[in-house]
This record gives sequence, C-alpha cells and structure tokens, in this order.
Amino acid sequence: MEFIDYYKILGIDKSATTADIKKAYRKAARKHHPDLNPNNKEAEKKFQQINEANEVLSDPKKREKYDQYGKDWQHADAYEQAKQSQGAYQGQGYQGGSAGNPFGGYSGSADFGGQDFSDFFSSMFGGGGGSRTRQTQFRGNDLKAELHLNFRKAAETHKQSITVNGKTIRITVPAGVSNGQEIKLKGYGGAGINNGPNGDLYITFVIADDSDFKRIGNNLYATEEIDLYTAVLGGEIYVNTLSGKVKLKVKPETQNGTKVKLKGKGFPVYKKDGEFGDLIITYQVKIPTGLNEEQKEIFRNLANET
Repeated sequence: MEFIDYYKILGIDKSATTADIKKAYRKAARKHHPDLNPNNKEAEKKFQQINEANEVLSDPKKREKYDQYGKDWQHADAYEQAKQSQGAYQGQGYQGGSAGNPFGGYSGSADFGGQDFSDFFSSMFGGGGGSRTRQTQFRGNDLKAELHLNFRKAAETHKQSITVNGKTIRITVPAGVSNGQEIKLKGYGGAGINNGPNGDLYITFVIADDSDFKRIGNNLYATEEIDLYTAVLGGEIYVNTLSGKVKLKVKPETQNGTKVKLKGKGFPVYKKDGEFGDLIITYQVKIPTGLNEEQKEIFRNLANET
C-alpha cells in the first residue's frame, strides 16, 4: 500500500496546531460524509482516511510517532526494541522498506477486502474493510430565508407562517421589525447528522414601502397638503397616522415647508411595548388655480398693501 499522508488528507501542514487539526477534520469530514454522498465509494473511502488521519494527528503521542516513523508509526515500540538489540540504527527515523528493516519489509498496513486502510484504522473502526465506521456527530447546516411583510403589519405583533425546506414554521413577529433586520431561530436549520444538533434558521425581513409614510428608524415622515386660505388664516385638518386619523390645528400664517411633530405617533419600538417614535408632518401649501378676475384682483390688492 502506498503511504497515506495524513497531513495532506486533512489539507494542513506539519506545523498545524491542535485547533487547526480539529477545524480541518470537521470541514473535510462534513464534505465527504457518506450520508451526504450516498452510493459514492470514493467519498466513503476518503471519509475513512479522514477519520484515520484525525485519530492519529489529534493525539500528541501518536502524532509524534507518525512524524518520526511514517506509516509504520504503530510499530515504533517494536522497532526501538529491535534497534537496541541490533545496534544498527542511529536515530534518524525509520524509513519503511529500507535496507536492514527489522520487520522484513512489512509495510505496517493490510489489505482488507481490497481497500487501502491501515491495521490501526481497521482495529479502531471494526475491521472488515471499514464496514463499521465510528459515527461522528455533525451539526446541521444553517439556513437562510426571507419573510416579506406589509408596512402596516410590521407595525403590529402578529403570527406569520414561513416555509423553509418544505417545512412550514409559524412564528410570532414582534411589532417594530425593520427592513433588512435578521433574526435567528435556534435549531430550525438543517438536520444534524448522526444525532448531531440541528443548524439554525436566519430570517431576514423585507418590508414594503408605504404610500403615506416614510420610515427612518422609529420615526415616520409624511407630507400634508393645506390650502392657501388655511395656511393664511389657520384652521383644522385631519391627518393619517398608523392608528387612524387625528385632528390637527394649523396656526395662522403657516409657511410652506413648516414641520410639526406628533409625539408617539410614529413606528413602535422593537420589543419595547408601549414605546413609539414620532410622526413628523411637513405642510405643503397648495396654491389655488383657475382664479377668476375678481379673485385675482383681491390678490393684486393684497400684494400692493404688503
């Protein structure tokens, strides 16, 4: 059997730390796991090699022997005894298959049913061509989804259903969610492998624009037209809010572009019951059109008096 480079199998170099080995193992094992690659013999073989590499490199003592003796690391103790008895080796590290091999050319591996896996791996995982692989647990994949909401619905706490991966999930949407906001539902992602934990589900809210209001943070902004006569003389108008129409007093001689604030009439604050932003109204004075000559004369007289 040709030498299997455990470092190469995990995609790391010899200077890799224990954390590097663990990270590389989980990544490689997930990619080649038989449950994710059904009926793929090559993936199954690769998965077994990955497990074997991890068993050796994650154990400091085994790793030290492997670094020194290569594929024959599991026979290191016997080799040391033979070396002492023969006095023929001088501590540069045994190279399998070289002249004077006290094992008579034994490669430190065996052919189980035609598969290239070592004696050590077979003994650890049940032998018989790798027929009994240790069941490593893997966390399921995280999933992402979008939930589209009407502007007004986002302003109230309500139930909402969302279908992800063919599964319908019913959630409570708190009032005040923002466009682009993301929430996490722990354990609602992909199923774990070998009884591993499920992944998480990340939901991003997409909230439609509203024809009446513009939202910035928790404040709402709206433009309200008033006629020239109300702007000049003052009066009362009705304006829209999220909770319905309210009466608003317009002061005499109100200028175009004047802003007024309706405190607490804005968007609800996320997860803070009873707290709201403000509603800012901008007055837009509407100039009358279609005036007759008598009406125009009135404006001429007013212009001459100012």
